[in-house]
Amino acid sequence: MWDWKQQLFAEADSDAALVPLARLKSIYGEVPSPPIGNIVKEDAKSPASKLKLDFKFPLSVSCVHFICSSIGAYLVIKVLKLKPLIVVDPEDRWRRIFPMSFVFCINIVLGNVSLRYIPVSFMQTIKSFTPATTVVLQWLVWRKYFDWRIWASLVPIVGGILLTSVTELSFNMFGFCAALFGCLATSTKTILAESLLHGYKFVSINTVYYMAPFATMILGVPAILLEGNGVVDWFYTHQSVWSSLVIIFSSGVVAFCLNFSIFYVIHSTTAVTFNVAGNLKVAVAVMVSWLIFRNPISALNAVGCGITLLGCTFYGYVRHMLSQQPPPPGTPRTPRTPRNRMELLPLVNDKLDDKV
Repeated sequence: MWDWKQQLFAEADSDAALVPLARLKSIYGEVPSPPIGNIVKEDAKSPASKLKLDFKFPLSVSCVHFICSSIGAYLVIKVLKLKPLIVVDPEDRWRRIFPMSFVFCINIVLGNVSLRYIPVSFMQTIKSFTPATTVVLQWLVWRKYFDWRIWASLVPIVGGILLTSVTELSFNMFGFCAALFGCLATSTKTILAESLLHGYKFVSINTVYYMAPFATMILGVPAILLEGNGVVDWFYTHQSVWSSLVIIFSSGVVAFCLNFSIFYVIHSTTAVTFNVAGNLKVAVAVMVSWLIFRNPISALNAVGCGITLLGCTFYGYVRHMLSQQPPPPGTPRTPRTPRNRMELLPLVNDKLDDKV
Protein backbone atom coordinates (compact mmCIF):
# COMPACT_ATOMS: atom_id res chain seq x y z
CA MET A 1 0.00 0.00 0.00
CA TRP A 2 2.83 2.38 0.88
CA ASP A 3 4.70 1.65 -2.36
CA TRP A 4 1.53 2.18 -4.37
CA LYS A 5 0.88 5.55 -2.71
CA GLN A 6 4.47 6.70 -3.29
CA GLN A 7 4.18 5.73 -6.95
CA LEU A 8 0.93 7.71 -7.15
CA PHE A 9 2.68 10.73 -5.60
CA ALA A 10 5.55 10.42 -8.09
CA GLU A 11 3.15 10.40 -11.03
CA ALA A 12 1.28 13.38 -9.61
CA ASP A 13 4.56 15.31 -9.38
CA SER A 14 5.13 15.04 -13.14
CA ASP A 15 4.06 17.68 -15.67
CA ALA A 16 1.49 15.38 -17.27
CA ALA A 17 -0.43 14.76 -14.04
CA LEU A 18 -4.16 15.40 -14.09
CA VAL A 19 -4.31 15.86 -10.30
CA PRO A 20 -1.71 18.17 -8.67
CA LEU A 21 0.58 16.65 -6.04
CA ALA A 22 -0.48 19.12 -3.34
CA ARG A 23 -4.14 18.27 -3.77
CA LEU A 24 -3.41 14.53 -3.79
CA LYS A 25 -1.46 14.80 -0.51
CA SER A 26 -4.27 16.80 1.04
CA ILE A 27 -6.67 13.99 0.11
CA TYR A 28 -4.51 11.56 2.08
CA GLY A 29 -4.21 14.02 4.96
CA GLU A 30 -0.44 14.51 4.72
CA VAL A 31 -0.50 18.28 4.17
CA PRO A 32 -3.16 20.89 4.81
CA SER A 33 -5.43 21.67 1.89
CA PRO A 34 -4.03 24.61 -0.09
CA PRO A 35 -6.04 27.80 -0.51
CA ILE A 36 -8.63 27.95 -3.25
CA GLY A 37 -6.53 30.40 -5.26
CA ASN A 38 -3.61 27.98 -5.39
CA ILE A 39 -5.90 25.17 -6.51
CA VAL A 40 -7.14 27.31 -9.39
CA LYS A 41 -3.57 28.14 -10.41
CA GLU A 42 -2.55 24.49 -10.33
CA ASP A 43 -5.62 23.47 -12.30
CA ALA A 44 -4.69 26.01 -14.96
CA LYS A 45 -1.48 24.05 -15.55
CA SER A 46 -3.24 20.72 -16.01
CA PRO A 47 -3.66 19.26 -19.52
CA ALA A 48 -7.46 19.44 -19.25
CA SER A 49 -7.34 23.23 -18.82
CA LYS A 50 -5.12 23.61 -21.87
CA LEU A 51 -7.95 22.35 -24.06
CA LYS A 52 -10.14 25.34 -23.22
CA LEU A 53 -10.05 28.02 -25.90
CA ASP A 54 -11.86 30.69 -23.86
CA PHE A 55 -12.74 32.37 -27.18
CA LYS A 56 -16.08 33.79 -26.13
CA PHE A 57 -16.73 35.92 -29.21
CA PRO A 58 -19.63 34.45 -31.23
CA LEU A 59 -19.72 37.21 -33.85
CA SER A 60 -16.01 36.81 -34.56
CA VAL A 61 -16.38 33.04 -34.80
CA SER A 62 -19.27 33.48 -37.25
CA CYS A 63 -17.11 35.85 -39.34
CA VAL A 64 -14.35 33.24 -39.44
CA HIS A 65 -16.88 30.64 -40.55
CA PHE A 66 -18.17 32.81 -43.39
CA ILE A 67 -14.62 33.74 -44.46
CA CYS A 68 -13.77 30.03 -44.67
CA SER A 69 -17.00 29.47 -46.61
CA SER A 70 -16.02 32.22 -49.08
CA ILE A 71 -12.55 30.73 -49.55
CA GLY A 72 -13.93 27.20 -49.91
CA ALA A 73 -16.48 28.22 -52.54
CA TYR A 74 -13.78 30.19 -54.41
CA LEU A 75 -11.49 27.15 -54.46
CA VAL A 76 -14.26 24.83 -55.68
CA ILE A 77 -15.40 27.17 -58.48
CA LYS A 78 -12.31 29.15 -59.51
CA VAL A 79 -9.35 26.88 -58.68
CA LEU A 80 -10.62 23.31 -58.85
CA LYS A 81 -13.33 24.23 -61.37
CA LEU A 82 -15.65 21.53 -60.08
CA LYS A 83 -18.66 23.73 -60.82
CA PRO A 84 -19.09 26.59 -63.30
CA LEU A 85 -19.47 30.11 -61.96
CA ILE A 86 -22.98 31.43 -62.46
CA VAL A 87 -22.66 35.13 -63.25
CA VAL A 88 -25.20 37.28 -61.41
CA ASP A 89 -25.79 40.97 -62.10
CA PRO A 90 -24.96 43.28 -59.17
CA GLU A 91 -28.58 44.43 -59.00
CA ASP A 92 -29.78 40.83 -58.62
CA ARG A 93 -27.18 40.20 -55.93
CA TRP A 94 -28.54 43.01 -53.80
CA ARG A 95 -32.20 42.25 -54.51
CA ARG A 96 -32.21 38.47 -54.07
CA ILE A 97 -28.99 37.23 -52.44
CA PHE A 98 -28.33 40.00 -49.91
CA PRO A 99 -31.73 39.61 -48.15
CA MET A 100 -31.10 35.90 -47.67
CA SER A 101 -27.59 36.63 -46.34
CA PHE A 102 -29.00 39.19 -43.92
CA VAL A 103 -31.64 36.79 -42.59
CA PHE A 104 -28.95 34.10 -42.34
CA CYS A 105 -26.89 36.37 -40.07
CA ILE A 106 -29.90 37.40 -38.00
CA ASN A 107 -30.66 33.71 -37.45
CA ILE A 108 -27.13 33.09 -36.13
CA VAL A 109 -27.13 36.14 -33.85
CA LEU A 110 -30.55 35.33 -32.37
CA GLY A 111 -29.47 31.75 -31.75
CA ASN A 112 -26.36 32.86 -29.86
CA VAL A 113 -28.32 35.44 -27.87
CA SER A 114 -31.02 32.97 -26.85
CA LEU A 115 -28.43 30.45 -25.61
CA ARG A 116 -27.11 33.04 -23.16
CA TYR A 117 -30.46 33.13 -21.35
CA ILE A 118 -32.16 29.77 -21.88
CA PRO A 119 -30.84 26.17 -21.96
CA VAL A 120 -30.40 24.24 -25.18
CA SER A 121 -33.43 22.07 -24.40
CA PHE A 122 -35.76 25.09 -24.20
CA MET A 123 -34.30 26.57 -27.36
CA GLN A 124 -34.81 23.25 -29.14
CA THR A 125 -38.40 23.18 -27.94
CA ILE A 126 -39.05 26.55 -29.60
CA LYS A 127 -37.15 25.66 -32.78
CA SER A 128 -39.24 22.51 -33.10
CA PHE A 129 -41.98 24.78 -34.51
CA THR A 130 -39.76 25.67 -37.50
CA PRO A 131 -41.40 23.19 -39.94
CA ALA A 132 -44.84 24.52 -38.98
CA THR A 133 -43.81 28.19 -39.26
CA THR A 134 -42.21 27.43 -42.63
CA VAL A 135 -45.47 26.00 -43.96
CA VAL A 136 -47.52 28.86 -42.50
CA LEU A 137 -45.20 31.55 -43.93
CA GLN A 138 -45.17 29.95 -47.37
CA TRP A 139 -48.95 29.69 -47.29
CA LEU A 140 -49.61 33.23 -46.00
CA VAL A 141 -46.85 35.25 -47.69
CA TRP A 142 -45.88 33.23 -50.76
CA ARG A 143 -49.35 31.78 -51.40
CA LYS A 144 -48.00 28.25 -51.78
CA TYR A 145 -50.49 25.39 -51.64
CA PHE A 146 -49.89 22.41 -49.31
CA ASP A 147 -51.84 19.17 -49.25
CA TRP A 148 -53.77 18.54 -46.02
CA ARG A 149 -51.63 15.46 -45.37
CA ILE A 150 -48.53 17.69 -45.15
CA TRP A 151 -50.25 19.77 -42.48
CA ALA A 152 -51.29 16.60 -40.63
CA SER A 153 -47.77 15.12 -40.68
CA LEU A 154 -46.37 18.21 -38.94
CA VAL A 155 -48.45 17.52 -35.81
CA PRO A 156 -46.45 14.47 -34.62
CA ILE A 157 -43.16 15.99 -35.84
CA VAL A 158 -43.59 19.16 -33.76
CA GLY A 159 -45.38 17.47 -30.88
CA GLY A 160 -42.76 14.75 -30.54
CA ILE A 161 -39.90 17.22 -30.16
CA LEU A 162 -41.98 19.16 -27.63
CA LEU A 163 -42.28 16.01 -25.53
CA THR A 164 -38.58 15.28 -25.97
CA SER A 165 -37.40 18.60 -24.54
CA VAL A 166 -40.32 19.93 -22.49
CA THR A 167 -39.11 18.34 -19.25
CA GLU A 168 -36.16 20.73 -18.95
CA LEU A 169 -37.83 24.08 -19.47
CA SER A 170 -36.26 27.12 -17.83
CA PHE A 171 -38.20 30.20 -18.86
CA ASN A 172 -36.64 33.58 -19.55
CA MET A 173 -38.66 36.17 -21.46
CA PHE A 174 -35.74 37.76 -23.32
CA GLY A 175 -34.26 34.39 -24.29
CA PHE A 176 -37.72 33.14 -25.28
CA CYS A 177 -38.30 36.11 -27.59
CA ALA A 178 -34.83 35.72 -29.16
CA ALA A 179 -35.43 32.01 -29.80
CA LEU A 180 -38.92 32.69 -31.17
CA PHE A 181 -37.72 35.31 -33.64
CA GLY A 182 -34.81 33.01 -34.46
CA CYS A 183 -37.35 30.34 -35.37
CA LEU A 184 -39.07 32.77 -37.75
CA ALA A 185 -35.68 33.80 -39.17
CA THR A 186 -34.79 30.16 -39.80
CA SER A 187 -38.05 29.63 -41.68
CA THR A 188 -37.57 32.80 -43.72
CA LYS A 189 -33.96 31.87 -44.53
CA THR A 190 -34.91 28.45 -45.86
CA ILE A 191 -37.83 29.87 -47.85
CA LEU A 192 -35.61 32.50 -49.49
CA ALA A 193 -32.99 29.84 -50.20
CA GLU A 194 -35.61 27.60 -51.80
CA SER A 195 -36.86 30.52 -53.87
CA LEU A 196 -33.33 31.24 -55.06
CA LEU A 197 -32.36 27.63 -55.73
CA HIS A 198 -35.61 26.43 -57.29
CA GLY A 199 -37.06 29.54 -58.87
CA TYR A 200 -33.94 31.14 -60.36
CA LYS A 201 -31.84 28.21 -61.63
CA PHE A 202 -29.18 28.49 -58.95
CA VAL A 203 -26.98 25.74 -57.42
CA SER A 204 -25.78 25.24 -53.86
CA ILE A 205 -22.05 26.01 -54.22
CA ASN A 206 -22.78 29.23 -56.14
CA THR A 207 -25.20 30.24 -53.39
CA VAL A 208 -22.38 29.90 -50.83
CA TYR A 209 -20.04 31.77 -53.21
CA TYR A 210 -22.30 34.83 -53.31
CA MET A 211 -23.86 34.58 -49.83
CA ALA A 212 -20.75 34.17 -47.66
CA PRO A 213 -19.06 37.51 -48.57
CA PHE A 214 -22.31 39.37 -47.87
CA ALA A 215 -22.61 37.61 -44.50
CA THR A 216 -19.00 38.43 -43.63
CA MET A 217 -19.62 42.09 -44.44
CA ILE A 218 -22.82 42.16 -42.36
CA LEU A 219 -21.28 40.53 -39.27
CA GLY A 220 -17.82 42.09 -39.63
CA VAL A 221 -18.79 45.60 -38.52
CA PRO A 222 -20.58 44.62 -35.27
CA ALA A 223 -17.87 42.03 -34.55
CA ILE A 224 -15.15 44.71 -34.70
CA LEU A 225 -17.15 47.22 -32.67
CA LEU A 226 -18.42 44.84 -29.99
CA GLU A 227 -15.70 42.21 -29.77
CA GLY A 228 -12.58 43.78 -31.28
CA ASN A 229 -10.93 44.76 -27.98
CA GLY A 230 -11.74 41.41 -26.41
CA VAL A 231 -10.19 39.51 -29.33
CA VAL A 232 -7.00 41.59 -29.09
CA ASP A 233 -6.78 40.94 -25.33
CA TRP A 234 -7.32 37.22 -25.98
CA PHE A 235 -4.37 37.18 -28.38
CA TYR A 236 -2.07 38.70 -25.74
CA THR A 237 -3.26 36.67 -22.74
CA HIS A 238 -4.06 33.20 -24.12
CA GLN A 239 -1.31 30.64 -23.56
CA SER A 240 -1.57 28.60 -26.79
CA VAL A 241 -2.81 31.02 -29.44
CA TRP A 242 -1.68 29.16 -32.56
CA SER A 243 -3.14 25.80 -31.61
CA SER A 244 -6.40 27.56 -30.70
CA LEU A 245 -6.44 29.35 -34.06
CA VAL A 246 -6.02 25.98 -35.79
CA ILE A 247 -9.10 24.71 -33.96
CA ILE A 248 -11.11 27.85 -34.75
CA PHE A 249 -10.27 27.79 -38.45
CA SER A 250 -10.87 24.04 -38.56
CA SER A 251 -14.38 24.77 -37.33
CA GLY A 252 -14.59 27.23 -40.23
CA VAL A 253 -13.89 24.38 -42.67
CA VAL A 254 -16.67 22.38 -41.03
CA ALA A 255 -18.93 25.44 -41.30
CA PHE A 256 -18.24 25.64 -45.05
CA CYS A 257 -19.25 21.99 -45.44
CA LEU A 258 -22.36 22.66 -43.34
CA ASN A 259 -23.40 25.73 -45.35
CA PHE A 260 -22.90 23.84 -48.60
CA SER A 261 -24.92 20.88 -47.32
CA ILE A 262 -27.73 23.18 -46.15
CA PHE A 263 -28.20 24.69 -49.60
CA TYR A 264 -27.68 21.32 -51.27
CA VAL A 265 -30.47 19.73 -49.25
CA ILE A 266 -32.80 22.68 -49.90
CA HIS A 267 -31.93 22.56 -53.60
CA SER A 268 -32.60 18.81 -53.71
CA THR A 269 -35.82 18.92 -51.66
CA THR A 270 -37.80 21.83 -50.20
CA ALA A 271 -37.60 24.24 -47.28
CA VAL A 272 -40.19 22.24 -45.32
CA THR A 273 -38.33 18.96 -45.84
CA PHE A 274 -35.09 20.58 -44.66
CA ASN A 275 -36.69 21.77 -41.41
CA VAL A 276 -38.40 18.40 -40.88
CA ALA A 277 -34.96 16.81 -41.18
CA GLY A 278 -33.77 19.21 -38.45
CA ASN A 279 -36.40 17.86 -36.06
CA LEU A 280 -35.50 14.31 -37.06
CA LYS A 281 -31.85 15.07 -36.25
CA VAL A 282 -32.77 16.06 -32.67
CA ALA A 283 -34.76 12.89 -32.08
CA VAL A 284 -32.02 10.68 -33.53
CA ALA A 285 -29.35 12.48 -31.47
CA VAL A 286 -31.30 11.81 -28.25
CA MET A 287 -31.75 8.15 -29.12
CA VAL A 288 -28.09 7.67 -30.15
CA SER A 289 -26.85 9.37 -26.97
CA TRP A 290 -28.91 6.86 -25.00
CA LEU A 291 -27.83 3.82 -27.03
CA ILE A 292 -24.10 4.62 -27.21
CA PHE A 293 -23.31 6.86 -24.23
CA ARG A 294 -26.13 5.59 -21.98
CA ASN A 295 -27.23 9.12 -21.19
CA PRO A 296 -30.39 8.84 -19.08
CA ILE A 297 -33.65 9.90 -20.72
CA SER A 298 -37.11 9.86 -19.24
CA ALA A 299 -40.03 7.86 -20.55
CA LEU A 300 -41.61 11.08 -21.85
CA ASN A 301 -38.45 11.88 -23.83
CA ALA A 302 -38.43 8.39 -25.33
CA VAL A 303 -42.11 8.65 -26.31
CA GLY A 304 -41.43 12.05 -27.91
CA CYS A 305 -38.55 10.65 -29.96
CA GLY A 306 -40.73 7.78 -31.15
CA ILE A 307 -43.56 10.11 -32.14
CA THR A 308 -41.13 12.37 -34.05
CA LEU A 309 -39.65 9.42 -35.93
CA LEU A 310 -43.12 8.20 -36.88
CA GLY A 311 -44.12 11.71 -37.96
CA CYS A 312 -41.02 12.09 -40.15
CA THR A 313 -41.69 8.67 -41.69
CA PHE A 314 -45.27 9.70 -42.44
CA TYR A 315 -44.07 13.02 -43.91
CA GLY A 316 -41.62 11.17 -46.20
CA TYR A 317 -44.39 8.83 -47.31
CA VAL A 318 -46.73 11.77 -48.05
CA ARG A 319 -44.01 13.60 -50.00
CA HIS A 320 -43.37 10.48 -52.07
CA MET A 321 -47.07 9.99 -52.79
CA LEU A 322 -47.54 13.60 -53.79
CA SER A 323 -44.48 13.52 -56.06
CA GLN A 324 -46.18 10.79 -58.10
CA GLN A 325 -49.21 13.00 -58.71
CA PRO A 326 -49.44 16.03 -61.03
CA PRO A 327 -49.77 19.32 -59.08
CA PRO A 328 -53.21 20.91 -58.93
CA PRO A 329 -53.81 23.59 -61.58
CA GLY A 330 -52.67 27.03 -60.51
CA THR A 331 -50.24 25.74 -57.86
CA PRO A 332 -46.86 27.52 -57.99
CA ARG A 333 -43.89 25.14 -58.16
CA THR A 334 -41.74 27.53 -56.13
CA PRO A 335 -42.57 29.55 -53.03
CA ARG A 336 -42.27 32.77 -54.98
CA THR A 337 -44.50 33.38 -57.98
CA PRO A 338 -43.17 36.07 -60.38
CA ARG A 339 -45.43 39.10 -60.27
CA ASN A 340 -44.31 40.88 -63.47
CA ARG A 341 -42.35 40.30 -66.68
CA MET A 342 -39.04 41.35 -65.14
CA GLU A 343 -39.36 38.69 -62.48
CA LEU A 344 -40.02 36.08 -65.16
CA LEU A 345 -36.39 36.50 -66.25
CA PRO A 346 -34.04 33.93 -64.71
CA LEU A 347 -31.41 35.03 -62.23
CA VAL A 348 -28.61 33.50 -64.32
CA ASN A 349 -27.58 33.71 -67.95
CA ASP A 350 -29.34 31.34 -70.35
CA LYS A 351 -26.01 30.22 -71.82
CA LEU A 352 -25.19 28.42 -68.58
CA ASP A 353 -28.48 26.53 -68.38
CA ASP A 354 -27.00 23.39 -69.92
CA LYS A 355 -24.21 23.32 -67.31
CA VAL A 356 -26.32 23.58 -64.19
